[in-house]
Amino acid sequence: MELRQRALEILGLTDPDQKTAQTLALYAAADTVALDPRAQLAPTGQPLPGHPARPQLLHHTEVPRRPPSTLQGRAALIHAIAHIEFNAINLALDAVWRFAGMPEPFYRDWLRVAAEEARHFDMLRQHLRTHLNADYGDFPAHQGLWAMCEKTAHDIVARMALVPRTLEARGLDATPLIQHKLRAVGSPDALEAVALLGIIEREEIGHVAIGNHWYAWLCGRAGLDPVAHYALLVAQYQAPRPKPPLNLRARRAAGFSETELAWLEHQ
Repeated sequence: MELRQRALEILGLTDPDQKTAQTLALYAAADTVALDPRAQLAPTGQPLPGHPARPQLLHHTEVPRRPPSTLQGRAALIHAIAHIEFNAINLALDAVWRFAGMPEPFYRDWLRVAAEEARHFDMLRQHLRTHLNADYGDFPAHQGLWAMCEKTAHDIVARMALVPRTLEARGLDATPLIQHKLRAVGSPDALEAVALLGIIEREEIGHVAIGNHWYAWLCGRAGLDPVAHYALLVAQYQAPRPKPPLNLRARRAAGFSETELAWLEHQ
């Protein structure tokens, strides 16, 4: 078994339980698994990423919005976050297998991210089942995160710039607002969800930091100015702009410079 090839195989799995369990198992065994950074891998024909028959996937503008003041609304909200985490497993596994020629720590970093995203998904799914009379697949969802993954499949610099440090960083911005809404509801399930989101946010800061680290490393290798090149990539790939207010505390902890934060606040 080779680590990057195994990541590709897990990416193709469609059953959420299998995907999370095998991701966690690969991470647990990572120190004993062979790793070939130079291997040029190719998909074996299975659709990527593998995803279950449910949830139904819609364009993001077609996904219904429900107020978190109702039980169903909170279930839909937690389901949406769980779907983001499921996509994030796929995004991290894709980074492991797709990009050859990087230092070994790159692959181990993204496998760690995949494992933590798998744990996040399992936590949120358990919350749905235990407190909200729902399960993953019960609500429609969208594939916005994976769409950017496909757009940047040929460019590792763009991938590092526009997935972890753009899309996932937007999740850092959104978390305090979601927690505020859930605290206002005040029900036991809502307050437990606030705590879960706090756990997830702490680890997501680390994921964005990994994206920042490898983006800066790649820019240094190519002789690119990270801030100026980021602006070019945002325009080239039509990346979504941040939604204010920025979570400055979390973004600083994830390694964003004051220059970048000032630029982002004026987008």
